[in-house]
Amino acid sequence: MAKSENTQELVSNRKAGFDYEILETFEAGIILLGTEIKSLRNHGGSLQDSFVDVRAKEGFWLMNASIAPYAFGNIRNHEERRPRKLLMHKREMDKIRRTIIEKGYALIPLSMYLKKGIAKVKIAIAKGKKSYDKRASLKEKESKRSIARALDRE
Repeated sequence: MAKSENTQELVSNRKAGFDYEILETFEAGIILLGTEIKSLRNHGGSLQDSFVDVRAKEGFWLMNASIAPYAFGNIRNHEERRPRKLLMHKREMDKIRRTIIEKGYALIPLSMYLKKGIAKVKIAIAKGKKSYDKRASLKEKESKRSIARALDRE
């Protein structure tokens, strides 16, 4: 996704890149309540430990995503970790569903953002990393960091 002036990132799942190998990304709309979007604009959300549930007839649902209750809300404030429906084209959903079922991959949310004032979720088909893959990623990152430090000193 190219960042433009019309895109404002609200929440990101920073740990997803460490825990998963990202294979393909998609953009999905999300159904939110008024107090949820207000809370997200105040950076009151988290995608840690969240996932996308693929249901046969009912579509895709964002599960376990936390959107903090709106501070200035009333008695009709939203529930913090309620399931939220994702909106996508049917052919995209069928493609994702086939890939996940055939190969056993996971569907995870990467970020929530506003695009032209409309809330979107960036989701990804991902493959879980083993612990030795995570260690290799850390070693690679550390070596890049040390090379960058050495070049800066010169």
